[in-house]
Amino acid sequence: MSWGTELWDQFDNLEKHTQWGIDILEKYIKFVKERTEIELSYAKQLRNLSKKYQPKKNSKEEEEYKYTSCKAFLSTLNEMNDYAGQHEVISENMTSQIMVELARYVQELKQERKSNFHDGRKAQQHIETCWKQLESSKRRFERDCKEADRAQQYFEKMDADINVTKADVEKARQQAQLRHQMAEDSKADYSSILQKFNREQREYYHSHIPHIFQKIQEMEERRVVRIGESMKTYAELDRQVIPIIGKCLDGIVKAAESIDQKSDSQLVIEAYKSGFEPPGDIEFEDYAQPMKRTVSDNSLSNSREGKPELKFGGKSKGKLWPFIKKNKLMSLLTSPHQPPPPPPASASPSAVPNGPQSPKQQKEPLSHRFNEFMTSKPKIQCFRSLKRGLSLKLGAAPEDFSNLPPEQRRKKLQQKVHELNKEIQKEMDQRDAITKMKDVYLKNPQMGDPASLDHKLAEATQTIEKLRLETQKFEAWLAEVEGRLPARSEQTRRQSGMYDGQMPTTVTNCAQDRESPDGSYTEEQSQESEVKVLATDFDDEFDDEEPLPAIGTCKALYTFEGQNEGTISVMEGETLCVIEEDKGDGWTRIRRNEDEEGYVPTSYVEVYLDKNAKDS
Repeated sequence: MSWGTELWDQFDNLEKHTQWGIDILEKYIKFVKERTEIELSYAKQLRNLSKKYQPKKNSKEEEEYKYTSCKAFLSTLNEMNDYAGQHEVISENMTSQIMVELARYVQELKQERKSNFHDGRKAQQHIETCWKQLESSKRRFERDCKEADRAQQYFEKMDADINVTKADVEKARQQAQLRHQMAEDSKADYSSILQKFNREQREYYHSHIPHIFQKIQEMEERRVVRIGESMKTYAELDRQVIPIIGKCLDGIVKAAESIDQKSDSQLVIEAYKSGFEPPGDIEFEDYAQPMKRTVSDNSLSNSREGKPELKFGGKSKGKLWPFIKKNKLMSLLTSPHQPPPPPPASASPSAVPNGPQSPKQQKEPLSHRFNEFMTSKPKIQCFRSLKRGLSLKLGAAPEDFSNLPPEQRRKKLQQKVHELNKEIQKEMDQRDAITKMKDVYLKNPQMGDPASLDHKLAEATQTIEKLRLETQKFEAWLAEVEGRLPARSEQTRRQSGMYDGQMPTTVTNCAQDRESPDGSYTEEQSQESEVKVLATDFDDEFDDEEPLPAIGTCKALYTFEGQNEGTISVMEGETLCVIEEDKGDGWTRIRRNEDEEGYVPTSYVEVYLDKNAKDS
């Protein structure tokens, strides 16, 4: 079965068919191109979807991904990102292995087709030229034969006519012989051209055209095979990524199976556990013994004139706290509970990096402070400090995280120590690198000046020292929290039981601290409002009271930065008024003007007491 023998007369149809085959190939290339565009678009959409649900860095959302369910979801997003990558691989492979190769093949195919049909047209033109030559020689032979016949008839006519001269007859005879000779020559030429044409025609139909058509047939068959191979490659490229896509899906299943509800529950405990103990039982208050009710709702809210009971949140115009000096009311709520820092060795401790810190107040629930206020000897402090302390508590977090419950504070301090250790290690690695570079410069001076690295080395060493001091500071706070946490729990339990037996339920509920859902340590709204109303009531009672008289003066020996409640900042060499001397706890209360007063370490100041004022 050959096109050369079966389709010897279908040159034009073969030309159309081969052009159609090339069009089909280009159509398939366009199809593959659109498929690659779809794969790229799908991969892009998958990546955007994965990126959209990724946790944002340094946000609350990132902290949520410590739970196993959120980790599984994050793994799913990562697997979907890899899944999208496989579709990009499909697009890339189809572009390089199908589109590019077929485009190159189409160009070669067009060139080959053009060459084959050019040879075919050339053969057609040659056989047509031979046919024209044959027709021309045939017509010339026919014409010469007719001319010879007419010349012969004219000679015979002249020869038979008696009136014609002998010369005319001879001339007619010669003309007839000439025409016969020309006819014989035309006959011989026609015969030669005819033989040549027949030979060329046999060559054309049995050799040239079959050979050309055979090459066209082979070209078309190669095109058909090539498009089939491309289709197979199209499927194989898709099949190659199926195992990887299966692994992505297996990763999603594995992530889903890794979800542990018990672990998530434990993480919730670790995230929101405060470390406080629940309040103890409320003791029975015997109202049959009125003289024993030294601390109760009546004693706190009744006026001196014996007015009826008032709630804590109510507005009382009577004088509160009749058994305590008015300007000593908030002393124990805001005065420092920790021992004061030792005096610095240098004259200006503020000039030393990470020098002595101001005393940190031990954070306790408000109920414990009220309980201590009701059962211990009061210190001198105006009630305005209560509002200032509450605003500090609700404001920016202090450096030692003392605004957090014990358990949360311990976690924050551990995290801070870990971060500082990582920074120290990073700086040490950098210092080691600089040291090695300096050694190289010492051995090979032409590579650089070793003295140029001294400044960087000194900076790295100074940075490491600062970080180490900072780490020691946070480690001290951490050790304090970890060492105090169990005892703190017992103390809380005892104080809670004692206070609950003395204060009414309204005060007890007001004193309970709460944690907000985001982990910050705050109080409930109702409790805040009650405390604010309480603070307002007390402030109304004592705003008009005269300030404490000065019992002497003092001179600041060192600079002290009072960063916590109840303390005040002083500068070296500053002179201030003393309104309360050291009671044995290492703190002296001073005043700068009518509105600024607080505690400073006794060792930081030199006190000059006025004996007369003290005695009075």
